[in-house]
Amino acid sequence: MKMKYKSISIFITGAILVAGFSEVSAQDNYVGKRIGEFNSYHHQVGGEVYAVDQSTFLIKKFMYDGNGGDTFFWAGARPRPGPQGFIVPNELGRTNVLDLYLNKDITIKLPDNKKITEIKWLSVYDLSRLEPFGDVYIPEGFEPPQTIILNKLSSKTGEVRSGAVTIADSKTIIIDKLSYDGTGDEVYFWVGVGPQPHSKGIRIPDEHGYMTPLQKYNRKTITLELPGDLTVFTIDWLSLYDTKQLRVLGSIIIPEDLNVPPSLVEIIPHENSMPNCVQLHKELQISWEVFGDQITIELAAQVEEDEYVSFGMSGDPHKPKMVGGDVVVAYMDGYLGYLIDYNISSYMPCTELLGNHKGVCNDDKVGGYQDYQPFSSKRENGINIFTLRRRLTTPDSGDIAYPSEGEAMIIWGLGKLDVIKRPTMHHTWSKVKQPLEFARKPTERKCFAFTRNEKPKLRRWGPFPMADPAMREFKARLGPDGGQRGYSAMTGQQSETGLAWYINGYLVPDIYLKRNTKYKFLVEGGSSPYDPQNYHPLIITDEPHGAYSQLSEEQRKDVNVLAGVGYSVRGDARPTAAGRLCLWEHTSDGDRRKDIEFQTFERFRNSLMLNCGEGDPAVLEFTPNKSWPDVVYYNSWTGPNMGWRLHILDEVNTERILASVNSGQASAVPFLYHFSLILSFSVWAVVMLQV
Repeated sequence: MKMKYKSISIFITGAILVAGFSEVSAQDNYVGKRIGEFNSYHHQVGGEVYAVDQSTFLIKKFMYDGNGGDTFFWAGARPRPGPQGFIVPNELGRTNVLDLYLNKDITIKLPDNKKITEIKWLSVYDLSRLEPFGDVYIPEGFEPPQTIILNKLSSKTGEVRSGAVTIADSKTIIIDKLSYDGTGDEVYFWVGVGPQPHSKGIRIPDEHGYMTPLQKYNRKTITLELPGDLTVFTIDWLSLYDTKQLRVLGSIIIPEDLNVPPSLVEIIPHENSMPNCVQLHKELQISWEVFGDQITIELAAQVEEDEYVSFGMSGDPHKPKMVGGDVVVAYMDGYLGYLIDYNISSYMPCTELLGNHKGVCNDDKVGGYQDYQPFSSKRENGINIFTLRRRLTTPDSGDIAYPSEGEAMIIWGLGKLDVIKRPTMHHTWSKVKQPLEFARKPTERKCFAFTRNEKPKLRRWGPFPMADPAMREFKARLGPDGGQRGYSAMTGQQSETGLAWYINGYLVPDIYLKRNTKYKFLVEGGSSPYDPQNYHPLIITDEPHGAYSQLSEEQRKDVNVLAGVGYSVRGDARPTAAGRLCLWEHTSDGDRRKDIEFQTFERFRNSLMLNCGEGDPAVLEFTPNKSWPDVVYYNSWTGPNMGWRLHILDEVNTERILASVNSGQASAVPFLYHFSLILSFSVWAVVMLQV
């Protein structure tokens, strides 16, 4: 198949090339290197056997009637199946007697790191009767699929450097120690056919699934997944290619006839009749059609059932900017789809302060209208699909027009919904500009099939227990929530503001306090109620979410406020611990989208910089007494889900607490925690910033 494209690549246009790749559907069926079919002797044993890798078999349409007495998968190195062999665990990894199988595709793996090259046959064998019911022989000189290590990327200009390039499987390429200075104009990972890279190739997502120009890499090892139905069998080269300057920064040739493991990625096709389609991210594509003064849009997003997709116009016509933007938020609730028009005035859930609503607010709350007309919505194969329509220009003063000519600066995001179906802080979004020309001529479709594989479970950073009985003073500052390793993983609550409390430099630690002992929080969470994004007086209550200022009078009756809230002569609640703003922030080279790359919180925090405004911290003093519950929560007066637990004990036994915490997690409490307890915070902060 690969040679077919090489012979005609000179004569085809870029559009036909994209279609040509989608025709290579035969490679979608690549499941490994074929060994042969089972020889059937008894009990209807049958199936076709493939080598997936050095030690794994795939048996397609496996048949066995289950009537044998003491029957197992059995392998050995003797010339023929016999009693000298070993049991191969079943598809569940168990060594149980085999049950009934009816045309089932199963994967089994040789035990104890044995390899296919070390055996001569695989059989369905009865240990009581000492006879095979079916067997397949490994051909002489058979070479199972294996990872292929190639040379490093070649670069004539020296702008790109790397270690070895590894073909891990039919859709996965790993580049070791990639370095790129990030100074190119529009540089992408780029694949195609032919003897060398050229402009008629195909852009593929980066290691995080983004389709935007590449940023700086410094000796970083990355894993790329070929999108849609592309495989290493359908491409001849991989490169870093500048599409604006039409030049190759670095590349490598992919050899023919690769004997690599099949990919476990599932390909999920998605088609529609829209004339335009753009892949904004590996998990998101937008299709559209402009007719008259209206635009019809389809959003297709591979998200979880409790997630949303948002799309709209940027708050800045020259770059993607969420604040000031105008978006529609779409999500599914069971079989029902919802489309809600939002206005974004700050990175906060919609918050009412001083009589005004600010944040991510439903248009209805800020004097606007719901201008999107829903047509259809459904969830299919893990993909949420919404079709909607809006006028290019609406009378709503909060709406931003879709331009009828020229490029438009768009914004989009994917994220979790909270318990009342409001969008929380996005985890995937448009940080780098992706302008679209909605009325472009001719129309163009540049989308590929969705893919799905099992995502590795990320290891959370915490918890971080603070259990020093001598500690009486804590410094409370704000910082980023840490993404999928941080706040949400540590607390089980969704971050809604993108911010969280950093107590003595640690992200939402569990703090252990002694009853009838006086404590002090020095609070630096902002003091201006006109800026809700940066106004977070600290409060302590008996419920885990905070945002007391946003609760109704009825909701407040269920909350016991323990510290941080006072009352005016008229009985109005007001915060008492609003100090200057001190904020841990990403540096200019930092990227919140990549927070998950930090294996430990210490490395993550050391990548941040601390910025403090003018003024003094607020002082919140309190003494937990016998009326306080055993567990209470420090949080924000303004924003929900920014803090965590205070454990109120009769005695603080550090050794017992740390032993209990460590027994419940894989990693021990970070040693820097103990180190920080010895030093004053000001000295500790200097040490940490210099690491």
